[in-house]
Amino acid sequence: MKLSLVLGIGTTVAALGAALTPLVAQTAPASPPAFAACRACHTVDKGGRNGIGPNLHGVVGRAAASTPGFAYSPALKASKLTWDAATLDSYLAAPAKKVPGTRMPISTPDAGKRAAIIAYLKGAGGR
Repeated sequence: MKLSLVLGIGTTVAALGAALTPLVAQTAPASPPAFAACRACHTVDKGGRNGIGPNLHGVVGRAAASTPGFAYSPALKASKLTWDAATLDSYLAAPAKKVPGTRMPISTPDAGKRAAIIAYLKGAGGR
């Protein structure tokens, strides 16, 4: 009796874990290797803190310089950009060219890496 109860519970827990795995994968996409440099300054967790750079959760579809509590450059505040895929692509390729006066010093010249970063940001609370 006890053995069958333990086996039954174990089977149920295993089945539940297998059923929840796809849900976890959907809510927490793995960051691509290209995002490693970004992670030094940015977080992507819902409700995560701002670091050297702003939290990027939900950045896709949002107005630039709109993360609460982050001290943006005057240039980015005045840019009136909305972070869609095309705008993110050109900004990540050359931030200072897209927004002269921005404080973001890192560029990503490789188009494939930019595409991976943008896809990741879309999955991390993007629209």
